[in-house]
Amino acid sequence: MANAQAFILDDFLPYKLVKTAMHVSDALAKIYQKEFGISRSEWRVLASLGARDGVLSKDLAKETSMDKVKVSRILNRLEASGIVMRETLEKDQRAALIRLTQQGNELYQKIVPRVLDWERKVLDGLTGTQYHDLYAALDTLQHRTRELED
Repeated sequence: MANAQAFILDDFLPYKLVKTAMHVSDALAKIYQKEFGISRSEWRVLASLGARDGVLSKDLAKETSMDKVKVSRILNRLEASGIVMRETLEKDQRAALIRLTQQGNELYQKIVPRVLDWERKVLDGLTGTQYHDLYAALDTLQHRTRELED
């Protein structure tokens, strides 16, 4: 059997990043699922919408890194529960601007402090330098992987 340069999966950066991201995401998801009754995907949409007033659903799909069909299903659930509303555009009847309802905004305002508090507790394990280095490294990796895609 070939050694393949003593490949160790746990030391392979893509694997370590995915494993870490999944662990962080799973831990955080327990909060908004248990305390607020929304799914991970619903939170991503809610968080994206809460940051501004109105988003086209196609832009929402790009921003949340989910496909359009999944975003559409999520929006249907959130609309049925009174969290979002759709406003058809006059210029393009096929497009809709998605906004949080008052109920959706209130939910967003309750969740954000909770998840930011959780994030602070996680980051308490890092020094200030580690925090800045981590974010700079992640930004660099994102930029570099986009360059390599071309």
